[in-house]
Amino acid sequence: MGEVVLSVTNLKTKFDTRQGTVEAVSDVSFDIAPGETVALVGESGSGKSVTSLSIMHLLESTGFIADGRILFDGRDITSLGERELRDIRGAEISMIFQDPATCLDPVFTVENQLREVLEIHGVSGEKAKARSLELLQLVGMPDPEKRLRSYQHELSGGQRQRVMIAMALALQPKLVIADEPTTALDVTVQAQILELLKTLKKETGAAILFVTHDLGVVAEIADRVVVMYAGQVVEQGTVRDVINDPQHPYTRALLNSMPGKVAALGERLEAIDGTVPSLFDMPTACRFGPRCKQAWERCHVEAPPLFEVTSIRSSRCWLADPDTVAIRSAAGSAAESADEEKAGAES
Repeated sequence: MGEVVLSVTNLKTKFDTRQGTVEAVSDVSFDIAPGETVALVGESGSGKSVTSLSIMHLLESTGFIADGRILFDGRDITSLGERELRDIRGAEISMIFQDPATCLDPVFTVENQLREVLEIHGVSGEKAKARSLELLQLVGMPDPEKRLRSYQHELSGGQRQRVMIAMALALQPKLVIADEPTTALDVTVQAQILELLKTLKKETGAAILFVTHDLGVVAEIADRVVVMYAGQVVEQGTVRDVINDPQHPYTRALLNSMPGKVAALGERLEAIDGTVPSLFDMPTACRFGPRCKQAWERCHVEAPPLFEVTSIRSSRCWLADPDTVAIRSAAGSAAESADEEKAGAES
């Protein structure tokens, strides 16, 4: 793909629990180029947020990166110490969280919190104050001078999220990780925030890793999409390719459960039967097999690898294997011939 700002290779993240050690992320790999938006998509429990927190090294105390490599700007940050990571967080990689109300401090003004981010990295005094105002203007905050003096309870949900975005962009990072940043917002404000992120990407050149469960949002903001299920990548490709021609049954199921897309095509909304498997009871074969309407014998006995569909597309499904398609086609033809012979004999 050429130059990349982030390269995640075979990432495995585990958690120690009372019932034993579980693997929440299994061999996840993807790249992000400068100025590109890549979306991590999947249901709750698919491993999206754990992947993003692994990159930031912000896992809970029981979590740890068990294997794999994370290259940021050509540097392996997988095993960096906490002091080195503090220098990178905020300055080079920043994060926008889902609920700004839990991230903003209720006892400090917006200016105090913006200045704190800047001062930690050496920007202080009048420069910090001027930069704080500039950041609120950059994110389109109404009446930015007044909002600098505001507390979080005096802001709307959309304004709080704009403050979070301003904090994330304060030090002009090369990579911004946005973890479900629009989930808690109403549809109108969500559209405004998505438009803001697209505009800021063009203006700053930052790469964005956008974490979401909503393929509708992905279609609005992303260049490429990485679909995750039960801790694994099940499909990757450009947004246009994945949405117009999904290769994995799980991706198709997600699309068929999108009200907007289904309504536009005049089709019936479908729910995905079952739930994402527990980390303590993960299928040993295809992880989506128990919920898949296209599963066959092999899906329940052997785990599929990530097949390369094209040079820029991949799918973790036996249906992406030409040999499997040929076998199933031959089996279907044989079954059809047998039925015809049986019908002829009976007549």
